[in-house]
Amino acid sequence: DYETMMAESAEKRKTDSQTLTEKESQKADVEAELQAQTEGKAAAEKELSATLEYIASLHSECDWLIQYYDVRKEARTGEIDSIVKAKAILSGADYSLVQQGRTPSSAGAPLERAAAGAHSCRAREDEAWLGRSCAT
Repeated sequence: DYETMMAESAEKRKTDSQTLTEKESQKADVEAELQAQTEGKAAAEKELSATLEYIASLHSECDWLIQYYDVRKEARTGEIDSIVKAKAILSGADYSLVQQGRTPSSAGAPLERAAAGAHSCRAREDEAWLGRSCAT
């Protein structure tokens, strides 16, 4: 009876030892996985922070564009008018007798017509140089 109890105890210690080894191995695997997940989470949080910072910068840039849209639109319109005038002058238009103080909607009309006429004259010169005829 004592010998069977000792044999069973020895067998139980052997089984418990193997179980303990397996559980320690599983624990080490789980801890390694936890470490990897923790590092992945830290990297994801860093990326999220950078993305949020980028979105904030885009938002402030968009706010600036919206705030100064009218000013920029007026500046672009003025630049376009200046380019049309310069193009007309370079094409031979004479502005010495042009009246000043017209309304903004009608002020650019003569310039646009002069520029369009200059363009058609330029087209005629180019076609004549190439030996073609201009139908306009």
